[in-house]
Amino acid sequence: MPEKRRIDRVIRARPTMEGAGVKLRRAIGFGDPAEFDPFLLLDDFRSDKSEDYLKGFPWHPHRGIETITYVLKGEVEHGDSMGNRGSISSGDIQWMTAGSGIIHQEMPKGDKQGSMHGFQLWANLPASHKMMRPRYRGLIAAEIPEVADPSGARIKVIAGTANGTQGPVTDVVIEPEYLDIVIPSGSSYTRSTPRGHKVFAYVIGGQGLFCSQDDPYSYKAEGAGYFDMKRDPMIGDGNLVLFSDGDSVTIRTEGEEIRLLLISGKPLGESIAWYGPIVMNTQEELKVAYEELENGTFIKR
Repeated sequence: MPEKRRIDRVIRARPTMEGAGVKLRRAIGFGDPAEFDPFLLLDDFRSDKSEDYLKGFPWHPHRGIETITYVLKGEVEHGDSMGNRGSISSGDIQWMTAGSGIIHQEMPKGDKQGSMHGFQLWANLPASHKMMRPRYRGLIAAEIPEVADPSGARIKVIAGTANGTQGPVTDVVIEPEYLDIVIPSGSSYTRSTPRGHKVFAYVIGGQGLFCSQDDPYSYKAEGAGYFDMKRDPMIGDGNLVLFSDGDSVTIRTEGEEIRLLLISGKPLGESIAWYGPIVMNTQEELKVAYEELENGTFIKR
């Protein structure tokens, strides 16, 4: 019988600093990395103050992961060791597979009003693909399809399929779904989810009721005490909802619409050795990666 997913945890994104001094909020990236397997990190770099982001992320390495950057406002100039150069603008996606090794930079510029809004997600690669050839996929906003659901929800399909429409990102080992969903006020949207996959939602606007859990249970919210779902069942902007296993999730709105990123992927179930921008399976592999950085053999031609 189909089973509805329930809320496992509610996590409030925490302020932190990355790169050369970029102020952002981190929703995933603290604690046991196996908890969100196959995802490692989710950063929210929305700001309307240029001093928060202009120092950017100068040249740095990656190995063993994929980084997915989604821009809502502003512009991010980028370059990498494969020779890719350009900018990611409003509505664009940069899906970069570091594989055996890449060195790149990302320098946020903001828009004319000084706003820079976006997100970066890290997805792990399995041991069999850690040392694959790096690849870069830059997708402009016009390449990302948007579909209407009978519930009234509007869905941008970055990866996966929604209402029969396939997103432009395919051929990824963890079988990800990455959806940008707007659910209007007074509506209920149910999304089928692959059983066994890790599924979470990150709210980026408005608020909503998840999994119809307007019951007396409370859920741990890191850095923010506990959510009492009976007293205040609505979950709003800057909060991440991690779901238990099941076949579907339901989000309901009342007085205002909600916008969220709904993301899922197939867990790898492998050991993780992670330091900085490099994620391998063993400490020995991690040591080799940093030795190669020092002796100039990190990039595999």
